[in-house]
Amino acid sequence: MLAPYASTPEGTRGRLFPEEESAFRSCYQRDRDRIIHASAFRRLKHKTQVFIEHEGDYFRTRLTHSIEVGQVARTIAGALKLNPELTEAVALAHDLGHPPFGHTGEDALHDLMAPYGGFDHNAQAIRIVTNLERTYAEWDGLNLTWDCLEGIAKHNGPVAGTVPIALAEYNAIHDLELHTHASAEAQVAALSDDIAYNNHDLHDGLRAELFSTDELSELPILKDCFAEVDGLYPGLNLYRRRHEALRRFFGVLVGDVIDVTRANLADLNPASVVDVRHAGRMMVQFSPHIWTDLKVIREFLFHRMYRAPEVVETRAKVTRIVQELFPLFMQSPDLLPKQWRKDVDDIAGDETALARIVCDYISGMTDRFAIVEHARLTGQDPEPGLRASGPGHIRYEDRLRNG
Repeated sequence: MLAPYASTPEGTRGRLFPEEESAFRSCYQRDRDRIIHASAFRRLKHKTQVFIEHEGDYFRTRLTHSIEVGQVARTIAGALKLNPELTEAVALAHDLGHPPFGHTGEDALHDLMAPYGGFDHNAQAIRIVTNLERTYAEWDGLNLTWDCLEGIAKHNGPVAGTVPIALAEYNAIHDLELHTHASAEAQVAALSDDIAYNNHDLHDGLRAELFSTDELSELPILKDCFAEVDGLYPGLNLYRRRHEALRRFFGVLVGDVIDVTRANLADLNPASVVDVRHAGRMMVQFSPHIWTDLKVIREFLFHRMYRAPEVVETRAKVTRIVQELFPLFMQSPDLLPKQWRKDVDDIAGDETALARIVCDYISGMTDRFAIVEHARLTGQDPEPGLRASGPGHIRYEDRLRNG
């Protein structure tokens, strides 16, 4: 039984290109399945979350992060009686637009694309699922439902101010109502992202020895989690102790979102998903005290992990790779794979359009493909720490449309 404010297949706004409905899958299940089978989703396996994908088998990649977000999202959606398939679809798709090297790659591409409208990974996700995935006979993209596209576009809230060009282009032909909030399902996906990365970045930072368990046990929320574990399991070994504490931390965040969101929805008493979209505020939230504590944890992660000297050193190396690949393809589009050169031939010398094609190609690259292609095209050996794999590990298919 779904809540009155949940999204339902019967209430969907449909797809840009009408299709016959499946006899055994809802429209949202098909959205989720198409995302899972998309080449962009598979490539997340070799894209950075915090650490370059080859730096350790146990660190999260952008793919494992997305799977964890999907798991959290389904849990919260179930507790709130929201549609689990739509929630999971948005959660799994939310990072499809990330380029190689995570936010470092995004920052580099945004700077390079500044004369041509900039780069934004959320907008790029829309571009991927509406254009760049080209496998279906009758349309470009995945032809997802309006409801799913809306969730990908504005799961973090209404898109105010200047709309990223990749999103604006699609919105011009398929209005996603960017000025309103998204469905409760999409809002759950957004908070599930926060929960997942706050939890697993602490875990990965410990594994990388960027900070200690003792330091972690002094942080807000975590202090109580460690105290509970120590009370229940005195003398527990280091690895089990921190795992038990982190899973309690995880549970605190999930429980808080469920409790606060239930209260927000009870206060609004929405009769439909439309009421959620026009509520004027996010329904899915952390409580103020948990949010305050999370800001302290994020500040800790920023200084001790995201800006740790070894991470900053790697950021500089991979930024240079993106900075050198972009002008190389701009000056010599013939270096692009054959399928991409066909798009270049169709634009008739438009520099902005060429920049968008180059940006699409580079942003679709995995970490290791970008490293190896940079070495191949520039004749430079990968810098120490970036020697992930040799050219023999890059299959022909990896050189096709999506990098």
